[in-house]
Amino acid sequence: MNLLLVVEDGRGRRWMRRLAERLAGLGATVRLVTTAPRAPATRGVELLLQLERMIMRRQRAVGAEPVETATIAPPADAGFVPSLVVDLTARPTARAGARVLAVTWDGDHGEDAAIARLVSGATPLVEVTDPATGEVLERGLASLENAAGLGGAIDSVMARLATLLVARVGAIVSGRDRPDPPIIPGVPLKHRRDVARLAAASLAGSLARALYRLSCWAPHWRVGWRLHDGPGIAETGDLSGPLFHVLRDPGHRFFADPFPMIHDGRAHVFVEDLDHRVGKGVISAIPFDENGPSGEAVVALEEPWHLSYPYLIEHAGELWMIPESSNALDVALYRCARFPDRWERAATLLHDISLSDATVFEHGGRWWMLGTEHDGEGGWSDVLAIHSAPSLFGPWTAHATNPVLIDRTSARPAGAVFRRDGRLFRPVQDCSDGYGAALAIAEITRLDDEGFAQVVRHRLAPGPRWPGRKFHTVNRAGRLEVIDGSVVRPKWSRLAGLVERAATPGGAA
Repeated sequence: MNLLLVVEDGRGRRWMRRLAERLAGLGATVRLVTTAPRAPATRGVELLLQLERMIMRRQRAVGAEPVETATIAPPADAGFVPSLVVDLTARPTARAGARVLAVTWDGDHGEDAAIARLVSGATPLVEVTDPATGEVLERGLASLENAAGLGGAIDSVMARLATLLVARVGAIVSGRDRPDPPIIPGVPLKHRRDVARLAAASLAGSLARALYRLSCWAPHWRVGWRLHDGPGIAETGDLSGPLFHVLRDPGHRFFADPFPMIHDGRAHVFVEDLDHRVGKGVISAIPFDENGPSGEAVVALEEPWHLSYPYLIEHAGELWMIPESSNALDVALYRCARFPDRWERAATLLHDISLSDATVFEHGGRWWMLGTEHDGEGGWSDVLAIHSAPSLFGPWTAHATNPVLIDRTSARPAGAVFRRDGRLFRPVQDCSDGYGAALAIAEITRLDDEGFAQVVRHRLAPGPRWPGRKFHTVNRAGRLEVIDGSVVRPKWSRLAGLVERAATPGGAA
């Protein structure tokens, strides 16, 4: 396939070069043509990007950095006849004999539309369209969880544009269909802000974050637990019922991603256990009895790489764990050799993939794995990928329509899938205000080899019944229900105690 990439002359950026390389990796012959720019690049934007590079990124280049357009891809000569055109300009035009893919940001064409919204503090909804018909072919909402300054924000949204374009072009090259794009509400533009104000806010924010990390352990997650017989979050979609208790931690360590398990009559909560001074997570188990925690956390699984999200499965008479090991670029299955503190690696389910929070369950006669895949640059919480297998042990294959969803509000898993009244639900993270900021309950309305769909039914955010800054996991085993979130945790123990009392669920005791 001959693919023509159209950009505005003098408006080239590094992310465009990466996009061209990825499109060529699909087997397309990619050539470049430039058009006259609608307007020159905003001087203030380029100055801010340079300032961020010096102060925030220590001279590290990002995708937003300008490059010569001639370096993006080889130029198209007079004999190059494209069958597909990817037009990134503000004025996409039809090409005789070629199908055209255009890009809009909240309905407007061109990079300036995306940057203007990012400057004003809103994340633009990106859509890949057919300008001949006006049909929206792909749609996504990027996560800015890793975005540092304007350059990081541009990188994040352009990375998700690349994800969408690679998915669409890959389907065209292979002759596959893509599903209709999901409905994703856009982000309202609450105020307009110029580049100077953004620069001041961005640099002030960088200083504030640096001071915060000097004085506080950050981020500091904590686990909440409660024992009750009544309906929980899965049934009510809210935090009604008994108040949650805070699982005490050592202060310089945090507990997160709680998964409860009752095995051989004994209850334990498995957690990510991270020492701030080391910066690497292990999986620990905390015993519970009918009154709550009954002992200290013991390390259940440790690897040379970071571990988190200890997803537990009872299957074939044994207990299994799939912890997140995205830093190792695989998804591994461990067998419990002795409950709760001895686990043996049994299989590698997926290779060469950075998949977060793998969540595995049976449905419709197959095993399914849902997780968010880190696709190049950008966030870790906006690209939902699905794999399936005839058994827990594989072989696991990628879903034909991956990525099935690009949406920071409901892509990343937040706990075990559950059934209610014959319907299938999954907790998801809402990362609109940052990683793990809120939690939602989504009903899976379709899951088969040809498609996936979900509808968010409930949203939960930190509040009086679960104070703090974030709310990002929910799970239950029998009477034991667990959640987690983050709080401010000063390094000075006396001040930490005051802050903790102020963040007691339901009010300070």
